[in-house]
Amino acid sequence: AAVQKTIPCNDEIRSLLREASSLRGGAGKRLLKYITKILRNEQDETLEELYNFLSRRQGPALQEKKEFHEIEYLRDALLNEAIEQRQAAKEQQTDWEEDWPSLVAGQMGEQFPGIDQKALIRLAWLYAGTRNRRHSREIFRLLRAAQERLHYRH
Repeated sequence: AAVQKTIPCNDEIRSLLREASSLRGGAGKRLLKYITKILRNEQDETLEELYNFLSRRQGPALQEKKEFHEIEYLRDALLNEAIEQRQAAKEQQTDWEEDWPSLVAGQMGEQFPGIDQKALIRLAWLYAGTRNRRHSREIFRLLRAAQERLHYRH
């Protein structure tokens, strides 16, 4: 109860958390899913405060999980962009080159200075053409390495 008072969230979520702690089984899970739905609609600052609070209580595992999901999201965004570009080129009956212009790869370059954007673009191109998961995993590895380099600099 004392911990719930220190959670950085609004009173509605705090009361729902109190209620969820008393529920068991499926009812508790449903309420927690509802709480996460509400939290997704919150502002980024609120979510960041909540992540920081939970990471202080649960250690670095929560931060690692968040970073893992960020990398997954970036990889999926790049692959989806590549698939869309390939489909558009196919519909227009034009050649889709290996060095296609990618907005997502450019954003990744800004977020992770020093990342090999050409390799990302090429791997996304290969994935869009073959749907081979090996290329997707390699993109993930490149992003993970860039993220770790960024952490060691700070």
